[in-house]
Amino acid sequence: MLAACSPSKDREEATGNATVNAAASRFADRMAGTQPPAPPAKPFEEKAKTDFLEFSYTYPAQAAAIPFLVEKFGKDAASAKADATRMAREDSASMKQSGFPFRPHSLETQWSVAADTPRFLSLQSQTYVYTGGAHGMTGYDGLLWDKARKRETSFKAVMTTPAAFAAAVRDRFCAALDKQRAEKRGEPVVRGDDDFTKCIDPMEQRLVPTSKDGKLVDGVTVVIGPYSAGPYAEGSYEVPLPVDSAMWKAIKTEYQDGFVKP
Repeated sequence: MLAACSPSKDREEATGNATVNAAASRFADRMAGTQPPAPPAKPFEEKAKTDFLEFSYTYPAQAAAIPFLVEKFGKDAASAKADATRMAREDSASMKQSGFPFRPHSLETQWSVAADTPRFLSLQSQTYVYTGGAHGMTGYDGLLWDKARKRETSFKAVMTTPAAFAAAVRDRFCAALDKQRAEKRGEPVVRGDDDFTKCIDPMEQRLVPTSKDGKLVDGVTVVIGPYSAGPYAEGSYEVPLPVDSAMWKAIKTEYQDGFVKP
């Protein structure tokens, strides 16, 4: 009788009841069609290094939480890696045949979040490519995910027309670009006919929607790769343009709720 009333016996019964209750709760959830929340997504990173190629491909947790983007980036990474490996092997064989040393190639792509708001997820990528020359090259890409419609869209599809958007931002863009050029060159920019002094077309560059507070898109950054606005030594340019009334009016009505209204 004393053993039956001991504290250890009570603990065993309590543990057993808790296990039964938990199992019953899981069964009830399955019958009701409810499932426990999935664990949070984690950033993705793939890195590999061989005698021919150094490869890396990364994207943030926000993208990893969207199956469509996981599949899209997975295919992109696999295709890019295969192509880069093939090119590196061919270059190695050619260098060996010519009696020159082979320099291993590099392909590094990194996606980062430019805006994560209730309406949009805006991603920007930077890709560095080296194929054995004097220096590598850096390129940029962007991706816009419409959370409300659960699909990928392009930023130009958000505009009333590309021409209207270009007219809305061109003057501000040209002034900001020349200011950055002057800072890098240490002297004012004198407009000329070449791409390194004239105002280039912002619509031919990478346009990336951005957000500072994660509530609404409040700006667009024009990302310009090397050689497009200045010599290689100047590197890339990133020209931020806050949303103003002219830009806001150049956004389609059905998307304006995702942008700050000036």
